[in-house]
Amino acid sequence: MSDVLVARVRARMQDLDDSGLLRTLRSPSGVDLSSNDYLGLAAHPRLKERMIDAVARDGAGSTGSRLLRGERDSFSAIEKRFARLKGTERSLYFSSGYLANLAVLTTFPEVDDVILSDERNHASLIDGIRLSPARRVIFAHNDVAALRRSLEETRGGGQRFVVVESLFSMDGDEAPLEAYAALCRAADAHLIVDEAHAVGIYGAKGSGLVEQHGVGEDMFVSINTAGKALGVCGAFVAGPAWAIDYMIQRARPFIFSTAPPPSVAAALEASLDIIEEEPERRAALLERARTLRTRLVAAGVPVPAGSSPIVPVLLGDNDRAVAVAAALQAEGFDVRAIRPPTVPPGTARLRISVNVNLTDDVIERFVGALATAISASGLAAPMATKAI
Repeated sequence: MSDVLVARVRARMQDLDDSGLLRTLRSPSGVDLSSNDYLGLAAHPRLKERMIDAVARDGAGSTGSRLLRGERDSFSAIEKRFARLKGTERSLYFSSGYLANLAVLTTFPEVDDVILSDERNHASLIDGIRLSPARRVIFAHNDVAALRRSLEETRGGGQRFVVVESLFSMDGDEAPLEAYAALCRAADAHLIVDEAHAVGIYGAKGSGLVEQHGVGEDMFVSINTAGKALGVCGAFVAGPAWAIDYMIQRARPFIFSTAPPPSVAAALEASLDIIEEEPERRAALLERARTLRTRLVAAGVPVPAGSSPIVPVLLGDNDRAVAVAAALQAEGFDVRAIRPPTVPPGTARLRISVNVNLTDDVIERFVGALATAISASGLAAPMATKAI
């Protein structure tokens, strides 16, 4: 092994440590205020029972990619079920949201095409765009005028793809989907929406913000993570039949990946059953999010306007964010510090994630502990929310 390589890696690790960016793996402990299990389905008895039964019936592994021996009737069945939820012709299941985003963005955009991407899109969208042969244009976060200008400046030539999250994972704010849909219609551009943090939560059917804002007809495809509110794992790409057929033929992350365990499809079936049967679970989640936001503001902890279950508290300094998170963990609350490169430099934060299992008492105790931890950190108040 090269001593030069070892030295280089150790120097990089030291740089991370000196910058307050060194990360550690930490198992869950205490009250969950950091996961994406918004609806509390990951440990739901119905999902566990369906998965156990499926493992006993179908085995633990799929044995190959879906184009070889990994295909199962349960995969095609859950894809049809999810397409009905999204109101699309077809859907295709991937073993992770990361792979699904890579697949979409490396399959459809080609040389001479243009991808227009929100500056705060998730890393998996960014990596998919980087791997695409298309030219990329970054526009200001949630800025309709900036997207309009970018569309005007990229007229002519190949196809144009507008890529956004519907609910942004670190800021908890919604994209102006109706305005984007109108711009894409007028410019003959293709709208790609990552619904990772919205599917299961928003809309009359719980299919996401695309449904809630009524822009399904204007969407090219959506990417819908199944490891967050749905409580399992993987992701569905939903859209027209011709697009899904093309992905089966050309999407390398689909073609060259071993299929997920068949038991996952059974658990997802139970998850969609619960989302369909228990709309009150979604309503309770959003009510808990409103309660937390209201109490944080009352305690002098400003948070951005909005109603989503993702509530960022900006602390700015990396070490301060780590210290406040550690203080909360010591009080029994599982909150993690979010630092660059996940968020822009100077905007280290706590990403508080609300779930339906939080009680009023837990929320009250957490708000008190957070206000105390911020005060003890030497920061009079968190950064102004306009920094987000």
